[in-house]
Amino acid sequence: MQATGAASTAGAAEADAFRVIEARELCLTFETNDGPVHALSNVDLAVDRGEFVSFIGPSGCGKTTLLRVIADLEKPTSGSIAVNGMTPEEARRKRAYGYVFQSAALYPWRTIAGNVALPLEIMGLDQAEREERIARNLALVNLAGFERKFPWQLSGGMQQRASIARALAVEPDLLLMDEPFGALDEIVRDHLNEQLNQLWDRTNKTVIFVTHSIPEAVFLSTKIVVMSPRPGRVHDVIDCNLPRVRTLDIRETPEFLAIAHRVRDGLRAGHAYDDQ
Repeated sequence: MQATGAASTAGAAEADAFRVIEARELCLTFETNDGPVHALSNVDLAVDRGEFVSFIGPSGCGKTTLLRVIADLEKPTSGSIAVNGMTPEEARRKRAYGYVFQSAALYPWRTIAGNVALPLEIMGLDQAEREERIARNLALVNLAGFERKFPWQLSGGMQQRASIARALAVEPDLLLMDEPFGALDEIVRDHLNEQLNQLWDRTNKTVIFVTHSIPEAVFLSTKIVVMSPRPGRVHDVIDCNLPRVRTLDIRETPEFLAIAHRVRDGLRAGHAYDDQ
């Protein structure tokens, strides 16, 4: 019995070592002049190392709020959350994550290399290290040769790739992405989805991705978290057991369509639950 107990304890410890995010009964309420706004309610979430997890749900359901809690940009009202076994504040101070916003948020007076270099300058890295990281991460997002261009000289999709390179330059374990392709046209978005899938496969980062698009969520993810309307709750967690490296053709397969159908049903059921 003791050996069995020891093995169980060792197995739990090993599982915890691969756990990047652990949220339990997480709640967040904003106090406003019009009264409290319940943004998140009893959210339980587990994300393991190397997963690509998408949050999907209707506008105002708390997807971005949950992402911001992970990033220590919002503080939960109750419950607990750990990021790499630390509090979100500790993870932020140790630069354990990179954050990609809805807009590229590049400084127009800095070159692309200068924008990627900014967090590295704040970290106090020497010039040689900065230049190596800039070159490596711009190559990762297929922007080698654009180092001396300014943001206004690049397309919207290229600007977003530059912002991804900037987030990767701090060498985080975790990449947080808040609808980074939402404002782009469908053709560019499809192309960037393929590139992001390939980037995730090469780097093996853990990615948390917010989206309103069912096809985007299914195409990119290993796991989809379906959220219900405010207060945001986890209505369903759906595994995407598709090949790790994917091309757009996979969207026509029965396996892809079956997962998309389940996500759509989950979104409808979440609305129905809210109305009861």
